[in-house]
Amino acid sequence: MTKSLLIIGFCFLCFTLRGQDNLSQAEKDSIRYTRIKERMYKKKITRELYQLFFRDVYNQRKSKGSEVTKVESNPFDAVRGKTIREIYVKQLDVMGASVYDTSRTGNKLQRFMSDHLHINTQEKTLRKNMLLFKEGDKIDPLLMKENERILRQSTVLLDARLVPINEDEEGVDVMVIVQDVWPILPEGSFSGLDNFGVGFTNQNVKGWTHSSTNIVRWRGRDTLQRLGFRSIYTVPYIKRSYISGQAGFIWERDLKHQYLKFEKPFVTVETKYAGSFDMGFHEVREYKKKTDNLDSTLIYPVQRAYLDMWGGRAFKLGKSDENQTKRLVFASRFYSYAYLKRPEVSADSNRAYWNQTNLLFSVGFSNRNYRRDVLIFGFGRTEDVPIGSMVTATVGRSRTEFGTRGYAGIRMSKGGYLPRQYGYLYGLVDMGSFLKAGEPHQGVLNVSANYFTPLMRLGLSQVRQFMNLRYTKGFNRDPLEYINLTDKYGIRGVNSDRLIGKKRLNLGLETVLFTPGSFLGFRGAHFAYVDLGLISDAGKVWRGPLYHAYGLGIRLRNEHLTFNTIELRLSYYPNVPALSSPFRVGVSGATSLQLMDFDISAPDIVPLR
Repeated sequence: MTKSLLIIGFCFLCFTLRGQDNLSQAEKDSIRYTRIKERMYKKKITRELYQLFFRDVYNQRKSKGSEVTKVESNPFDAVRGKTIREIYVKQLDVMGASVYDTSRTGNKLQRFMSDHLHINTQEKTLRKNMLLFKEGDKIDPLLMKENERILRQSTVLLDARLVPINEDEEGVDVMVIVQDVWPILPEGSFSGLDNFGVGFTNQNVKGWTHSSTNIVRWRGRDTLQRLGFRSIYTVPYIKRSYISGQAGFIWERDLKHQYLKFEKPFVTVETKYAGSFDMGFHEVREYKKKTDNLDSTLIYPVQRAYLDMWGGRAFKLGKSDENQTKRLVFASRFYSYAYLKRPEVSADSNRAYWNQTNLLFSVGFSNRNYRRDVLIFGFGRTEDVPIGSMVTATVGRSRTEFGTRGYAGIRMSKGGYLPRQYGYLYGLVDMGSFLKAGEPHQGVLNVSANYFTPLMRLGLSQVRQFMNLRYTKGFNRDPLEYINLTDKYGIRGVNSDRLIGKKRLNLGLETVLFTPGSFLGFRGAHFAYVDLGLISDAGKVWRGPLYHAYGLGIRLRNEHLTFNTIELRLSYYPNVPALSSPFRVGVSGATSLQLMDFDISAPDIVPLR
């Protein structure tokens, strides 16, 4: 009873504190936070309650401990060219702490989990595999900034900072501050004793940064396959080369996949060589519709063996600070598919299932940089927003069982923050087609634009508006090759096999309100959205019916855990076909989205999706 009264009183206190009328909104919010904290810290039980609910994540006060809300200058610019004497590694507790306030400690539960249930990434692994610099090197500000970004992108780290310390005329030391993410993720589902799955993923085996996934699935009444399992092991860093290796064995009802893969991307703008090697066996049960007969479903078991490898060389364009991020990249790729099971094929049908050997070449220009921000797709962690542009041209030849054909494609993208703090805008044009006897076939055109506003304050919370616009067209495709307007490709929350065609135009609008509090480390974001979409098999896409959906909900995430974001959503679908009710309530685990980058990798055939 006492605890309930404390919680009610705490919530009342949060919403009834008033600031002074002659102060700015940011100053008022700062005073509200300070008053709440001062009152709650007077007694031990209320202090613990405050630490449970609040982490001061979005406070705009410009104090030493505040977390970033906008880009900060590169601290290594002031020590450019100086020699690195010593490298110190500071590993924070996996719970409660912050790279922007290393003195912060968590509550008792968080401290117990950090001290007794978690093994930090080994310092030896950090030094030998994840740092691009060593003692004796000269400070390169761009390299240090890139290395900090790469650390944050790691699946085992929540956040990272590199800080120059102890500077003098002889050199400078570097402090590496990192915080692990909780690595254990339970996997599985339960629909009864005759239908369940159980397993786990460990993203940081013994602190080596290795990842291991093992899941067992049982379907007691399934006549095709009752027992299924998957096991995937990943080594993300092989020494300082940033070569990763992965082996997988998946044996499930609708998917069987065994593979071995090694890969090295263009990690930084300094990386000269990249490539990958991938080979394996892939079997899948594909469920297809004919666009002219939506009442019947075709089931195709498809088996294929494949070999896929590529390599690329990057050349920096100029040595001035202005041109440090500009590169010219040449790449080539060889891959081959040999089908063991497939639908019936001919010279003019089911071309996606042809046995084929493809050789592709590409040349591209890339200018990429990053700006730090928060509260885009994350819930307080530092996010690296890509800024720059890219143009890539791809040509090649495809040798198939029905002859040889050519391929040509082009990809252009550009993105960055707009002037006067008007937000971020990204645009993409991606087009490609096979060519035979001068005629294009199996072609694709993608045009998309993504935009989000700056953070806008609303009381103690902060708001962003997101917009996504996309147009996709497939031309001269086979009857079983189509796109859909459901889930992540248009109308979210539904998977209707009746919204299919060759042309699609969709618009998504979403407003997200990030709340300041936290409960057991989970932070919330309320959202409301509108999805609009058009799809057509032939003719003008805008002449078809306009499908639309409306919804609202809340997302919960603990950035210190590897768990997916928990999303609770209430949706209304006025005219989506084949739904038993226009209203739906959904609970799902959503993965964190990422902005499109301007990196160049393997030459590719533009996919229809």
